[in-house]
Amino acid sequence: MLGLDTVDLARLQFATTVMYHIIFLALSIGLATYLAFLEGMWLKTGNRIYLGIYHYWLPHFAVNYAAGVVSGVIMAFEFGTNWSVFSSKAGGISGVLLTYEVVTAFFLEAGFFGIMMFGEGRVSRKVHYFATCMVALGAYISTFWILASNSWMQTPAGYAFEDGRIIPEDWWEVIFNPSQPFRFVHMSLAALIATAFVVAGVAAWHLYRNHQDAVARRMFSMALWMLTFVVPLQIVAGDVHGLNTLEHQPAKVAAMEAYWKNEPEREGMPMVVLAWPDPHLEKNLFSLEIPRLSSLYLTHSLTGKIQGLEQWAEDERPYVPLVFYAFRLMVYLGFAMLGLVALSLWMRKRKQLYESRWFLILMMLATPIGVVAIEAGWVTTEAGRQPWIIYGLLRTVDGVSPFSVATLVTSLVGLWGIYTLIFFIGAYFFVKLVRPTPESILSDKEDYDEAREQSLPRHPFSRRSHRNP
Repeated sequence: MLGLDTVDLARLQFATTVMYHIIFLALSIGLATYLAFLEGMWLKTGNRIYLGIYHYWLPHFAVNYAAGVVSGVIMAFEFGTNWSVFSSKAGGISGVLLTYEVVTAFFLEAGFFGIMMFGEGRVSRKVHYFATCMVALGAYISTFWILASNSWMQTPAGYAFEDGRIIPEDWWEVIFNPSQPFRFVHMSLAALIATAFVVAGVAAWHLYRNHQDAVARRMFSMALWMLTFVVPLQIVAGDVHGLNTLEHQPAKVAAMEAYWKNEPEREGMPMVVLAWPDPHLEKNLFSLEIPRLSSLYLTHSLTGKIQGLEQWAEDERPYVPLVFYAFRLMVYLGFAMLGLVALSLWMRKRKQLYESRWFLILMMLATPIGVVAIEAGWVTTEAGRQPWIIYGLLRTVDGVSPFSVATLVTSLVGLWGIYTLIFFIGAYFFVKLVRPTPESILSDKEDYDEAREQSLPRHPFSRRSHRNP
């Protein structure tokens, strides 16, 4: 298949799975947090607008959660099928960490998910709110264990070798390995940002149609306030995470910057704004640079230097063009988000936040920006780790299962078919669920309360009103 070998095909299949799954994972974290906040505000203030927004996004969370479970199960199986050698050698650590995720997070979410979805009116408000908070907590616990496993593969610690296998020696060091705290914070903030942009984009669409919709106005304002605080915080967290990566994975940082040669005579390192990296010639064929800026954000000094890629053998370097462009995309989208946040503050000051049609169109176009940035960041992280599946311990080529190319092509085509189906089903439900106006959901909730008192049934995902006959 296009000249790809078994390692390339296995990596492509796992990359497909992860890039689908991470969308659902991020939106699950963000929406669960958002729902817990909305229900808490409703209980505190009694303002039914918060309840209307809660019921507007609850079905979205349910559909996203279901899709996340499906895509996550496939990913778990791939460890044992496509990467059986890796699982055999390091399963005593990575397998245990992912088991902790199931036992703690998944069971917690599954236990309270039913109460959250179907318990309103059947349990007390405080119990229902507790269930919503537990589902949100479960999303973060799940993220914690997944990133503990991935971070250990990036910066392994607390291990020993026994009969050719990697075994845990200190679980505290395994779990809280050098990059885990930074990666967990960075991913959690990214999930909140991605969700806030989706919420803001949907609210902008409804305001474009009717800027007097009170529920959409509150939804839009809340999402933009969230972005106002979280986007700058994410930039700081990303900077700290970058310093950690430079310390533990310097080859990845050199690939991110397309920095090939050590240049001791040059004062400071320029930021490469745009380039055409050529791994064969080991140089950038074209380069647009800003002097010393790279030194400033990489070393916090105008004269600081990092190691060039020439320090590593050719077979120990990541594929520079992919890492370089993915990192640039993530960073540029991050600053575009910061620009949108600044613009929203300006529009808010001018009291045109809900009426300016060009700004609403801009926010609609920005709906997927957070998700795209997450995908770019994940490509940077995973491609930058190559050629290692466990950094410095096990090469990717040595961790793959001994399958034939035909077998992997067949499974890859099947996987693409399944995920394409999931994508279109998810897109269908997303469009169907965002179509009703937020104010109509609030009216529907009032009718539902009246119907429930008369013991009239209502489907939990219904968008229809239930009026007395």
